[in-house]
Amino acid sequence: MDIKKIDNRLKSYNEASGVISYYNNSKIKLNEYGEYEEKIDNTTILNGISPNYTDITNEDEISKELYGNLDGIFYDKRIGYYKSLYVGHVAEGNYRKNASSGGVGTWIFKELFERNLIDGVIHVKQTSGDVDKLFSYQISKSIEEIQDGAKTKYYPVELSEVLEIVRNTPGRYAIIGIPSFIYALRLLSKKDAIIGERIKYMIGLICGHQKSSTFADFMGWQLGFKPGNMTYINFRKKLPGRRSSDYGIEVHGYIDGKYTEKISPTSELLGQDWGQGWFRVFASDYTDDVFNETADLVLGDAWLPGYTDDSDGNNVVIVRNEAIDEIIKESLKNGNLNFDDTDADTIFKSQSSGYRHLYQELPYRLYKRDKEEMKRPKKRVEASEDIQPKRRKIQDIREDISINSHIYFKEAVEKGDLQYFIDKMMPLSNQYYQLYRKTLLRRVMGKLKRVLSSRKIL
Repeated sequence: MDIKKIDNRLKSYNEASGVISYYNNSKIKLNEYGEYEEKIDNTTILNGISPNYTDITNEDEISKELYGNLDGIFYDKRIGYYKSLYVGHVAEGNYRKNASSGGVGTWIFKELFERNLIDGVIHVKQTSGDVDKLFSYQISKSIEEIQDGAKTKYYPVELSEVLEIVRNTPGRYAIIGIPSFIYALRLLSKKDAIIGERIKYMIGLICGHQKSSTFADFMGWQLGFKPGNMTYINFRKKLPGRRSSDYGIEVHGYIDGKYTEKISPTSELLGQDWGQGWFRVFASDYTDDVFNETADLVLGDAWLPGYTDDSDGNNVVIVRNEAIDEIIKESLKNGNLNFDDTDADTIFKSQSSGYRHLYQELPYRLYKRDKEEMKRPKKRVEASEDIQPKRRKIQDIREDISINSHIYFKEAVEKGDLQYFIDKMMPLSNQYYQLYRKTLLRRVMGKLKRVLSSRKIL
């Protein structure tokens, strides 16, 4: 596919966090593809507040400035700085039950709030009565409000409105976000002293890629809720008795004018293969920050043997901030947390496939943009086509799937025909699976050959 012919709104490198819109006092909105757009100009680039549009600094420099001189700090090239590493879940209360995985995110906010270290939490919550924007960043100032913001949302959000509230409302805040958002806030904090002073703690999520709002629309439509008729979606409904990776989706809304609630295992829905990247936001393929290197505490799903069998879920936990490290160590002693100490290799293994795509194979995506003479971000890795041919093909088909999913879904909505979208996407999806089947077959045959050779049968 010739990406140069694709609508510019589908190939923007801007993460559209809303930080730029806040700084420039401009508006940001969802476009027709369900992605946020904000204006990038030369002034913005020179100000250095956009993760993908600045040559002033990078995540290495910012993280070193934040954590490099702390006592007892360690460093791993893959995951960044850390004081402590864990795998586990919250043992007290219903924090784990009400979370997507181990409940650590909501729990740490509760701890910071109860210990009078913050006055409010900036996190993503459901909007009230807005079917065009189901979730937004909001500020919670009580334990009940904090708990209401639990669970992962695979949905686009932005920060401009809530940052304006922070600027106009004195207080101490903690925030949670994906790598590009946290890094953008670190960059903004260097330019805006008020924001830098008021946001005391930044909690980071490990994120494979961002989704447009059309991902939610597609999930709902498969269950009978036409776009615009969905009022609620839980992307990570825990299903008791299943592996933590085998979760469900819960959707509420209207079908033929009647209010309805439905739950479906994600294994029964199309578009849930994260590797394929249906509705992937283009910009999220141009980050090399896999483990949220500038965040004080980092949380991800524990996709690890011995942990995924537990349907209630577990977190991998990277601790960088000293105050948070002390809170966790104290809570381990009193039994409020059920954590296992771990090492950098284990943390890495929990996200190894995401790391391969985002970091190790980013050079090939940069190479493709250079070959097409397209402007692209300067990253910490250099452009290169030096990856295995099969991996190049996988990268190519992922890009086709990502871009075409937005185009075909828009056409399907205009036609009012879900099957049109499915018919357009399945050939691309099948190409992807065929590549992996060939790869799997080669691995099996190679292993068999090695076994037979070791037994001197060959």
